[in-house]
Amino acid sequence: MSAAGDRLRAALRADRAANARYPKSRFVLGWLRRCQRWQGSRRPLGRAIYLAHAAGYKLVTEWIMGIEIPPTTRIEPGLRLRHGIGVVVNPATVIGRNVMLRHGVTLGNRRTPHDCPVIEDDVELGVGAVVIGAITVGRGARIGPYAVVVKDVPTGGVVRSPRSELVTES
Repeated sequence: MSAAGDRLRAALRADRAANARYPKSRFVLGWLRRCQRWQGSRRPLGRAIYLAHAAGYKLVTEWIMGIEIPPTTRIEPGLRLRHGIGVVVNPATVIGRNVMLRHGVTLGNRRTPHDCPVIEDDVELGVGAVVIGAITVGRGARIGPYAVVVKDVPTGGVVRSPRSELVTES
């Protein structure tokens, strides 16, 4: 088998293990990896297979499930997707190994289509977190719920959104 095929199988195994109790996540990531398998094909049959896979993937994951993770995104093995509704990932984003995305996470650009974040290995992103721009979120960092991140986060860093406060009392 080819090295690319071996990498795909390893990514599929890691994704399945990382999402063992989440069948919806396993379904989405399995389909994503199969799209990635065929996307680089230059042969007519391979292109046709990719187009069929990608069209079905886009229809089901984006339009029905509300999860936007393009097959062209560079994603290392072990992505954990928790309750993926509302996840939006720009295709120029880079996602490392064993990253966790919870529902409502946005990873994207600020000014140009390609100024997107690099999410290093073992990062966890909380519900509704927004990480935008050409920044790096360091290995093992934790991004809290609803945090908006526009600057680099160091290795092991923790970012949280401002605390909620009572505005009026009845």
